[in-house]
Amino acid sequence: MSETDLLQDRLEQMRGDVELALCGALDFGDVKVAISERLIDAMRYSLLGSGKRLRPLFVLFGNILCGGNYTDAIPAACSVEMVHAYSLVHDDLPAMDDDDLRRGRLTCHKRFDEATAILVGDALLALAFEELGKLPSLEIVGICCKELANAAGATGLVGGQMDDVANEKNLNVKTEKASIDLLEQIHLRKTGALIRVALRLGAIIAKATKEQINALDEYGKNFGLAFQITDDLLDELGNEKTVGKRLHKDKEMNKWTYPALLGIKKSQDEAKKYVNNAINALNIFDNNITEKKILIKITKDLIGREK
Repeated sequence: MSETDLLQDRLEQMRGDVELALCGALDFGDVKVAISERLIDAMRYSLLGSGKRLRPLFVLFGNILCGGNYTDAIPAACSVEMVHAYSLVHDDLPAMDDDDLRRGRLTCHKRFDEATAILVGDALLALAFEELGKLPSLEIVGICCKELANAAGATGLVGGQMDDVANEKNLNVKTEKASIDLLEQIHLRKTGALIRVALRLGAIIAKATKEQINALDEYGKNFGLAFQITDDLLDELGNEKTVGKRLHKDKEMNKWTYPALLGIKKSQDEAKKYVNNAINALNIFDNNITEKKILIKITKDLIGREK
């Protein structure tokens, strides 16, 4: 078996462990109060879809690179994916991006209804912090709760989303550099905050050194920017069937994106720069660690991604 096949097998094993834990987290069979079946169905629909599980895998990668036992970090991996899923459900709503499709399926509010979608997001966010309560010690639970709350809230994901919405409606920046700087700050929060906290949570659970945490944070920052730029490029250049959602929406909405500000070629060059920066940030970790090799491959695969 080739090294590529071995790496893929390891990745699928880790993804399978996350999937199993996510399914278990939505099993409310032992709860003694009545829960709406419609709510549970909609939560399962939104959380257990065909996602890549990138963010929960980052929790596990961060943990392993810092010498941890990744099974200890699985609750944190689930919690990050729950926050991600909630953000997508809310992001798809008519008041936000107004999307009908997500990963080739009807979005939650289209499959169920808007009120249910809002409540699904609320429930997944609450469940994310409940999952963190399963971590090995109360001290780690407290640290991880604070980290995730900061990443998910007004200083992180929600704040970045708010600025993204505001700038679609009223953009007064004069220069290209100022525009790119502001766009970068938006996406460091809207996209990057959850990626960075995923890696940090894994490292914290492994009792990593400050140097290790900083290296993973630098990796996450650059990966997040590369991911966002390639996401913007997909909206311009991608195949709708492969991507699984409506494309060219950014241009129709006059949305602020990297290709809109820089053009296609310069955006592609920026993505390559951030990919290289991300890989270089991993230099402090042992090259023989299987999960480091997987992480580098995932990062390189951002260039030319099709979905």
